[in-house]
Amino acid sequence: MSARPNILFIVADDLGYADLGCYGGREANFGPVSPVLDRLAAQGALFTQGYANSPVCSPTRFGMITGRYQYRLRGAAEEPINSKSRGSDTLGMPPEHPTLPSLLKDAGYRTALIGKWHLGHPPHFGPLRSGYEEFFGPMAGGVDYFTHCDSRGTHDLYDGTEASKAEGYLTDLLSRRAVDYVDRMAQGEDADRPFFLSLHYTAPHWPWETREDADRAPAVKDNLFDLAGGNIHVYRRMIHHMDEGIGWIVEALRRNGQLDHTLIVFTSDNGGERFSDNWPLVGGKMDLTEGGIRVPWIAHWPAVIAPGTQSRQLCMTMDWSATMLDAAGVAAHPDYPLDGVSLLGVLKQPGHTFARPLHWRMNHRGQRALREGDWKYLRVDGHDYLFNLPADERERANLAGRQSERLARMRADWEAWNAGMPPIPEEATVSLGYSAKDMPQR
Repeated sequence: MSARPNILFIVADDLGYADLGCYGGREANFGPVSPVLDRLAAQGALFTQGYANSPVCSPTRFGMITGRYQYRLRGAAEEPINSKSRGSDTLGMPPEHPTLPSLLKDAGYRTALIGKWHLGHPPHFGPLRSGYEEFFGPMAGGVDYFTHCDSRGTHDLYDGTEASKAEGYLTDLLSRRAVDYVDRMAQGEDADRPFFLSLHYTAPHWPWETREDADRAPAVKDNLFDLAGGNIHVYRRMIHHMDEGIGWIVEALRRNGQLDHTLIVFTSDNGGERFSDNWPLVGGKMDLTEGGIRVPWIAHWPAVIAPGTQSRQLCMTMDWSATMLDAAGVAAHPDYPLDGVSLLGVLKQPGHTFARPLHWRMNHRGQRALREGDWKYLRVDGHDYLFNLPADERERANLAGRQSERLARMRADWEAWNAGMPPIPEEATVSLGYSAKDMPQR
């Protein structure tokens, strides 16, 4: 067994802050929704103040793969990358840019992405061009769970660079492929080399399909947003299917004697969508209110993390990328310094925290946000807000008038940070799947 840990980075898609039992989620009509993840949290660390780099999918994935603010790359200005980007040579992850998998690969790790890519289309972009040795999954932002076709009806399930003919429910296909990968990495002459596995589920992203809903695929093929479908019961079952699959993978790690020396990190790419539970937060996907960016963060590493650890450390997606490099003893490329900050010290010492300001911006509705300690500065549609989050997690009591000096300082801090980022290009697009005409606003 290598002294360096294996790393399993599990990312759900559009999962709400309180969708899991360990974050206060309600039981479903079939029982606990997420018993496997709840157990990993109880045996490891649960972060209550963890955030996504963005409230929408592909920008967060740019931050995740680079360990840097996504605003530094043109493709991340799309909110999100959509099907019209096929063939573009600018809207994607530049192959020449160092990435979390490429840095780990260069340091001797075996690397794979099983699941959603959503960082640009071939021939100019792709997982195998950005540090992953193996890839199985969809390239686009959303696909049907049974036909594996994207919103244009194009087949979008790949094994490496070739179209995959695998049949079945996508969540299960990803889970079983991950089990196979863990088993293969434990065998042969390279078994002593550690692996980095990105397992990026599409669940519980639309369309709203459980294992039993193959007959729905023809009905949603022309509109994968599935605006007339779904409910909380289907949604929770989709999460449960993902949770079951994670259990299969944990068992594979245990069976191969690797569980104690594997860092497992679980999160969501952004806040919840239509059927999610974000309590007590407000807002969701596409919003810089807490419901759009605060997400579950679970870390499990028995050799390092004490069971029952809970942390209020402020952190965001790219900090976990920095943490994984730190745990592997791998430095960032000197020409591409990380914006992410390692949390390894927090994992080793429960209760340890450090100052960590977090910045966001969105083209959509001209949003901006800065989280600094207990305070949050927020702008939406030209209106400035100031909230003390420990006292008001629902962001209902605007203290901007009472704390004008603090508001001015935090606004100036955000603007100074923003001045160091490339401006949002005029041609950048915002893609909304639905509006108030489809369902009432939050």
